[in-house]
Amino acid sequence: MKVIIGKTAGFCFGVKRAVEGSLNQIKDNKKVYCLGELVHNKQVIQKINEKGIDVIDNLSEAKEKKAKIIVRAHGIDKQTYKMAEEKQIEIIDYTCPFVLKVHKYAEEYSTKGYYILLIGSKKHPEIKGTASYCGNHYNIIENEDEIDEIITNINNSGWKQILVISQTTFGIEKFTKMLKQLKKKLNKDILLEVKNTICNATKLRQDEANDISKKVQCMVIVGGKNSSNTKKLYDVSIRNCKSTFLVEDETEIDINSLKKYEVIGIMAGTSTPYESIEKIEKLLKNV
Repeated sequence: MKVIIGKTAGFCFGVKRAVEGSLNQIKDNKKVYCLGELVHNKQVIQKINEKGIDVIDNLSEAKEKKAKIIVRAHGIDKQTYKMAEEKQIEIIDYTCPFVLKVHKYAEEYSTKGYYILLIGSKKHPEIKGTASYCGNHYNIIENEDEIDEIITNINNSGWKQILVISQTTFGIEKFTKMLKQLKKKLNKDILLEVKNTICNATKLRQDEANDISKKVQCMVIVGGKNSSNTKKLYDVSIRNCKSTFLVEDETEIDINSLKKYEVIGIMAGTSTPYESIEKIEKLLKNV
């Protein structure tokens, strides 16, 4: 069996920075907490938990008064920063720089009087954080079928300036389709400013998944099932290769069902540690 592994598979810069930085924080005597899951990968969460970093959902769950609170790669909302400052909580911020850039766009353009259209998954922590920087006038758009009603309301409301930004891990093809629909529906006298905030790491991985999935008989996508960018790799791959599987680790692979394939491709999300990829590669090559 031949196994093709994507060159871009695994940790991106932002995730690597967050994981390595978080583990470095446990070297002194202060208790360390992570506000929300550091990244969407159970192996990574288990690793930092074993090192003594507990995941909490809000600041009030931090039991030790002099604890350090890590901000995850997806970022947090504006109000949480303010609360931490008021309570004099030490914040260690590992928000991905690309996410911080989206926050900056949202805040800057909202103060300039723009209505903001934020494209992404409504329940994703990154989107929740970004929304807090959009001011009072914005909409989150997750699917194409939401566009008509939102644009009709904007066209009738008198807004003259619109900013479009997106979740950094959103699907590129879907974003392009939605943007085309937005431009078609929006009144021509409205100024439309578009910032394609899908990070390059996401684009490179989706492009490579698209390329590899055209050359193989089976694709294995490795990563957290709650990881947005990993799901996008699955969506891209299955269009070209119907035998595409999404697994979190090697224990989820039914090796007997894969024996019939001569060429298998492996891609992994930006929050997937390379050890997970190596274990799956070893498993497949021993078939």
